[in-house]
Amino acid sequence: MTAPVLPASPPRLTSLSHGGGCGCKIAPGVLADLLRQSQLAPQFFPDLLVGSETADDAAVYRLNEHQAIVATTDFFMPIVDDPHDFGRIAATNALSDVYAMGAQPILALAIVGMPINVLPHETIARILAGGESVCRDAGIPLAGGHSIDSVEPIYGLVALGLVDPRQLKRNATAQAGDVLVLGKPLGVGVLSAALKKGLLDDAGYRAMVEATTQLNRPGIELGRLAQVHALTDVTGFGLLGHTLELARAAGLTATIDAARLPWLPGVQALAAQGVVTGASGRNWAAYGPEVELGGYVGTPLQALLTDPQTSGGLLVSCAPEAVDTVMQLFARHGFGQAAVIGQMHEKTANAPFVRVA
Repeated sequence: MTAPVLPASPPRLTSLSHGGGCGCKIAPGVLADLLRQSQLAPQFFPDLLVGSETADDAAVYRLNEHQAIVATTDFFMPIVDDPHDFGRIAATNALSDVYAMGAQPILALAIVGMPINVLPHETIARILAGGESVCRDAGIPLAGGHSIDSVEPIYGLVALGLVDPRQLKRNATAQAGDVLVLGKPLGVGVLSAALKKGLLDDAGYRAMVEATTQLNRPGIELGRLAQVHALTDVTGFGLLGHTLELARAAGLTATIDAARLPWLPGVQALAAQGVVTGASGRNWAAYGPEVELGGYVGTPLQALLTDPQTSGGLLVSCAPEAVDTVMQLFARHGFGQAAVIGQMHEKTANAPFVRVA
């Protein structure tokens, strides 16, 4: 058997994929249509605490009175060219959905699809090593997985966690009067678009990698706080899309204060220059009618609010009296740009689910 013939100079990882990071997600409108068409008859499993009914971050199955298993999977194509960084980002992103349920990760399995005849084996090994390093940092084993020879490079994890069912956090249980806190700055999609176009400097790259490889560990402690009513993470549908899921599931209106949003360095200037992802437009086309942007329609802020976030921050809906505790928790874990960004309100008949002020 002859060895595969590899190109003399390995290609950039991002040149091999038509999208990158959570920008690869199927557009929310298309996904909703696909799910409607594939709906099976409802099945009753009394121990299935969370399924697909509210677009939550993970499935949850009760094992006993004090334990439930949290299960999720997440994978995507390269958002960066450095293979080790790609592996780290993809693994951090996958574990985020466990943290977003208030759970402790316990185990991961790798999902690997690589163009074996295109990428050097050393490059693929570095991707895998990046994912393994994040699992070690999270204190869990990467215990196996599955691999295929694919046209585009794909990497991610199946992630499992444990949670006390009484401390489980969902995206459907926000309450009127709650304050919204965002754990990480926004703008990953814009920075990734700038990278592909050769417009991202070293400082911008470092900021993007630092944000996308920071594990959302505060989710474990947020799960133990009774006054944290709802929790999710901001990923491919952008801040507006994931806030919309939270508000719609609870039947409330979320108001976002645009002036208080935290940004990664340089993203506002890049967006003003038109450096945005195609996923941003697809996101807006899918859920724009349910959002009130006021004077921000057509501005760079619209693109930023719909910007797909890879390994984005936790979005917390908590009682006003718990805000200081939540902010201190984020600060203790090194989330220096965590910010109060809005509030949940009772929804009147003609009010949107999300309003940007």
